[in-house]
Amino acid sequence: MKHVIALVLGFFAGAIIFVAGLTYNPFMADRALSPLSVTDEEVITLSFSNVPSESIIYTNNGDSLQQSSLQGALRLWKAPIRSTSAPHPIKVLQLWEAPIRSTEAMVTVMRDARNQTAGLGIKISSDSETSRLMFGETIADSIWYVYLPERGSFFIEQTENYWPFVREVALPAWRSSANNWRGSWLGDTTAGPGALGTAAVSGGSGRVEGVRMNGVESLSVRAYSADGGLIGAEGRLIIEIPDAQVE
Repeated sequence: MKHVIALVLGFFAGAIIFVAGLTYNPFMADRALSPLSVTDEEVITLSFSNVPSESIIYTNNGDSLQQSSLQGALRLWKAPIRSTSAPHPIKVLQLWEAPIRSTEAMVTVMRDARNQTAGLGIKISSDSETSRLMFGETIADSIWYVYLPERGSFFIEQTENYWPFVREVALPAWRSSANNWRGSWLGDTTAGPGALGTAAVSGGSGRVEGVRMNGVESLSVRAYSADGGLIGAEGRLIIEIPDAQVE
């Protein structure tokens, strides 16, 4: 019996050391400044709710996080937002087929800098096989289609890194006795494919038709539940429009 107890204690001690090593790894540095925050070009700023219940449509594989605590922790590392959020509305079709089980889709209202309705955004994202926890990379590959009646449409391709969110929001929520986190967290999620960590944006119609641009998506969180996902959160897209390429 004592060997079993020693094995169990050793397992939990190793798990704690592993999590602590990942959380406080000094070689994992966050990007402090958005590459588009200092641009001299014209930018479009769009905001949207990141809370699934506040979107028009949100769907994923429909799985619940209510499994064992170990399974829950592993899923938080891999997909901290997708793994805990319930589809909306309730009867929306779920992405349970094998090729798309790690994918989520969202349709949401986009708002301008004055918080006025500006258009519609459709986002599809999937877990990436390039995630490397030891290097602070919790990666998702995503695309956006944004339609703004007064400006045109945009297609956005990006790689996102949710590691700062995992470390500062999701893990504290999972460790909390109440399984939730409240505070103020803001960070860029876009990590590529641009050399400066920007998204690749292509103009589809309107005044930006055919224009190649850069973009950055960020996430602002006020409340998060390890059981139910984002409770209070807002996303933001910043798209840089080179004046020289627009008539």
